Amino acid sequence: MQSVIGAHGLGGKSVSKYSPTSIKRDFVQNRSLYLLAIPGLVYYVLFQYGPMYGAIIAFKDFTPRLGFLGSEWVGFRHFTDFFGSYYFWRLVRNTLVLNALELIWGFPAPILLALALNEVRRSGFKRTIQTVSYLPHFISTVVVCGMIIRLVSYDGLIVDALHGFGMDRVSLLSRARYFRSIYVVSEIWQKAGWGSIIFLAALTAIDPQLYDAADVDGVKRFQRIWYITVPGILPTIVILLILRLGQMMSIGFEKILLLYNPLIYETADVIATFVFRKGLLEASYSYATAVGLFNSVINLLLLLAANKISRAVNDTSLW
Repeated sequence: MQSVIGAHGLGGKSVSKYSPTSIKRDFVQNRSLYLLAIPGLVYYVLFQYGPMYGAIIAFKDFTPRLGFLGSEWVGFRHFTDFFGSYYFWRLVRNTLVLNALELIWGFPAPILLALALNEVRRSGFKRTIQTVSYLPHFISTVVVCGMIIRLVSYDGLIVDALHGFGMDRVSLLSRARYFRSIYVVSEIWQKAGWGSIIFLAALTAIDPQLYDAADVDGVKRFQRIWYITVPGILPTIVILLILRLGQMMSIGFEKILLLYNPLIYETADVIATFVFRKGLLEASYSYATAVGLFNSVINLLLLLAANKISRAVNDTSLW
C-alpha cells in the first residue's frame, strides 16, 4: 500500500499509487473497461447490497402496513424462537450433511474429470466427452427435476433396474433415506462437466517442459499426474475449496424445492426451503428473515475461517 510510482508531479514530488491524480489517470486510460464494469456494479448495488437494508425486519415484528421503520422492535425474539424450535437441529443437520456429501463426492468430480481429459490424446474423442459432459449444465433445473422424478418413480427406469437386483418396487422419493443419494448423484451429473472447465484452463498454465523432463526420466503416467499436474492446479483447487466451504450452510434451493415432499422432510428439508415456506407461504416475514440472516452470518464466518486456515497452511487465499 505504501508503494510509490516512478512518475513525479509538480515540484518533483512523487505521486502515490493511490493518490487522486493516479486514480484519475487510471480512469482516463481505462475508461472503456470501467464502462463495461458499470452494469455489474449496478446489479450488485441494486440486487445484492440494496436489499440488505431489509434485514432490519429480522429484529422487528414486521407488518407491511407499518413498513420497515414503523413496525414494532422485538430484538432477538425471532432468533431465540428459531434456536429453541423443533426444526432447528433438523434443518442445520440436513443442510450440513447435504453440503458435506456434495463436498466429499461432488467437489473432486470435476477435478478428476479434468485430469482424465488432460491425459486423452485423441482430440476428437476428447471433444466428444467434453461436449457430452457439458450438456447437463444447460438443462433447466425444472427439467432435470422432472427427469429425476420420472426415473425414480414407482415404475421408473432406475426403480426397474433396482427391482431386477431384488429391491422392492417403491418410489424412491417417498423414502427419506434415499433423498441424499439422489440429490448428490444428480448434482455430480449436472455440474461435473461444466466445473471441469476451470481446471482444464488451469492445466494449460503448466509448463510443458516439466512433462518433457518427466518423459526423459522415465516417469510413469500416474507419477506424472501426482507430482506435476496436481501441484500445478493446486492453487486453483484451494481457492475453489475456500469458496465452497464458505457456502456450507447454503444448498441448491431450487432442486430441493422441486424434489422434496412432506414424506421426506426428515432428510430433505434445509434452511433455504424452510425460509421459503415461512416467508412466502406462511407470510412470517420477520421470522424467515431472521433465519436467513443467521444462515448468511454462519456462511460468512465459515468463509473467513477457511481463508485464514488456507493462508496459514499454504499461503494461498482469497485476500
